[in-house]
Amino acid sequence: MNSLSKCDANYASLTPITFLKRASAFYADRTSIIYEGTRFTWRQTYERCCRLASSLSRLNVVKNTVVSVLAPNVPALYEMHFAVPMAGAILNTINTRLDVSNIALILRHSEAKILFVDYQFIQEAKDALRQLMAASLPLPFVVVIDDIDSPTGARFGELEYEQLVHDGDVGFTPVEVDDEWDSIALNYTSGTTSAPKGVVYSHRGAYLSTLSLVVGWEMGNAPVYLWTLPMFHCNGWTFTWGIAARGGTNVCMRNTTAFDIYRNINLHHVTHMCCAPIVFRIILEANGGERRRFGWLVNVLTGGAPPPAALLEKMEALGFHITHAYGLTEATGPALVCEWQEKWNILPADEQAKLKARQGISILTLADVDVKNLETMDSVPHDGRTTGEIVLRGSSIMKGYFKDPAATAKAFQNGWFLTGDVGVIHPDGYLEIKDRSKDVIISGGENISSVEVETVLYRHPQVAEAAVVAMPHPRWGESPCAFVVVHSDGGKVSEAEMIEFCRKNMSHYMAPKKVVFVAELPKTLTGKIQKFKLREQAKLLVGSEKRVSGGNKSGRHDGGRQPEYGQHVMAMSRL
Repeated sequence: MNSLSKCDANYASLTPITFLKRASAFYADRTSIIYEGTRFTWRQTYERCCRLASSLSRLNVVKNTVVSVLAPNVPALYEMHFAVPMAGAILNTINTRLDVSNIALILRHSEAKILFVDYQFIQEAKDALRQLMAASLPLPFVVVIDDIDSPTGARFGELEYEQLVHDGDVGFTPVEVDDEWDSIALNYTSGTTSAPKGVVYSHRGAYLSTLSLVVGWEMGNAPVYLWTLPMFHCNGWTFTWGIAARGGTNVCMRNTTAFDIYRNINLHHVTHMCCAPIVFRIILEANGGERRRFGWLVNVLTGGAPPPAALLEKMEALGFHITHAYGLTEATGPALVCEWQEKWNILPADEQAKLKARQGISILTLADVDVKNLETMDSVPHDGRTTGEIVLRGSSIMKGYFKDPAATAKAFQNGWFLTGDVGVIHPDGYLEIKDRSKDVIISGGENISSVEVETVLYRHPQVAEAAVVAMPHPRWGESPCAFVVVHSDGGKVSEAEMIEFCRKNMSHYMAPKKVVFVAELPKTLTGKIQKFKLREQAKLLVGSEKRVSGGNKSGRHDGGRQPEYGQHVMAMSRL
């Protein structure tokens, strides 16, 4: 056995670049990209990526060069997921919702050699580059991306994207990936109060994560995928590469609006899409002129905060089949998927929705997932009640944090990646998140899951959004405080009515002691609720439980405008 060795015939480095080459060979004439009136086939997409990779090489892009891009979900951003690594470089997709200071910080920390900028974000790029100039830092070479379907003529920097594609060599041979541990992507993430951290993916991790999600989601051949999830978010949860693997069609959208979502679903017979639960609200609140009926199921993979069962039921009634996932930027996107079991089909709709809201089981490329007591590193019982921290390990976990060995060492302990999320394991082995560790409310010695309280609040017909945090309590130490957004077209509801609704549907000690009605919840740039801001607000409510909040003397709330919270900050790492 020891005499058998690896050679070019029996061993090749794993890389998602191979998905594009395969698609161009076997699905050559299938439509690869649709963007308004623009369409490409897989043969054309491969040729365009070869040309762009060739032009990048002429610009002295080599192995480990970082190429940044600031763009929405347009064809150019999709193509760069292949073209940049084909040139041997590392792709850095920048969150388009960031403020100028964070964009400048990323460009400085990544040492990006080239910056591609969509015409829509030229001003933000200019302002970020001015900050680099003010600090006497080197500037990246700038390439503007004009709209390929409706060119504006906007220019910034010396070159334009389509010019690079046109001038490149269609016969360019992609740079060989000698080591599958080589880096393919650099994605920046942070908590809502910490500095951004650069998460580095390997070719191997990206390849295996892509295959795992395609299999775990049971994505068949030739899917039509709508880009409602930003490609800058974990490289589109790896579906930038996954749609090529299945020879599917990418339907690109510059803006995620209800009108564009429904329009593209109907025009192109969309079969799959990914999104955070905030997009559910966009879909559900579409007006009559925006909403369109379709006669097929659209498969939706969602992550982020556990979607309340009531929300899932509403989405499924419109023709969207929801699969829940859980992951982090550090896990190359989704790490757990709630795989559906046929035996659940006979259950009532509300029971099915509760099962779908669980985070599920590990994707295939994770070597292991567990919920542990971090003090003893013992696994918690599979009883659906005992909580611990969710820990992961496997090839889909990041290589580490770029230029931050201390943070990397803190994240990797005892052979596990520590997620910081509190969860349970049910008797059937499925995991369910109960909270972020810092969001657990300890009231009179009892642990209260804010997620469980929020789930009950979402059952109220007039609740559009809800978030629960700890509020200081003179007797119990902490007690739940709920911040609620009501539907704009709903009737009136009072704080007392909302609290009573909760008490009827959960243990009394878990019910909120305070309900604050607001027009909008503070969110990160990817739509996740910033609970640290709500906790600061709740601290001011101690000792004032009898005072009714809601904006009027009756204590009733009718959806009128309330004060909004502070400006958005950088996205958290959770999906």
